[in-house]
Amino acid sequence: MSAALYNQTILRLATEIPHHARLADPAATVERRSPVCGSRVTVDVRTDEQGRVTALGQEVRACALGQAAAALMGAHALGRDAAELAEARDALTGFLDGTRDDPGAWPGLEIFAPARPHKARHASIRLAFEAVAEAARAAASAPSPAE
Repeated sequence: MSAALYNQTILRLATEIPHHARLADPAATVERRSPVCGSRVTVDVRTDEQGRVTALGQEVRACALGQAAAALMGAHALGRDAAELAEARDALTGFLDGTRDDPGAWPGLEIFAPARPHKARHASIRLAFEAVAEAARAAASAPSPAE
């Protein structure tokens, strides 16, 4: 079980989390925590006028699976809007729980295929995607500083 879940790719990604520092002045911040394992991810974002993420910061206190998911999220979140991020979150959730056969278009999420039978691991894998989707939605709907 452990060998399939914690392979070299997962372990490498867990050490390469981009944007691994909180933003000083985020437009929105969201923290997600897994009650099953205690993993926690906090995501800060700033967005442009079109609601696309222009800056990202994250603090990740999670197992290697959660760290790897945060790495994949962070590598591709800039330039995405709340709808795209929610779509990635939903595709990952469906993939993990078996309601869809693929993880969607987000690069790299297929590495979590070995975790599909291990329901207790799903929450940690989803944390970064849940947090960034909610943060982008909140930032896009927040009044601009001029208002």
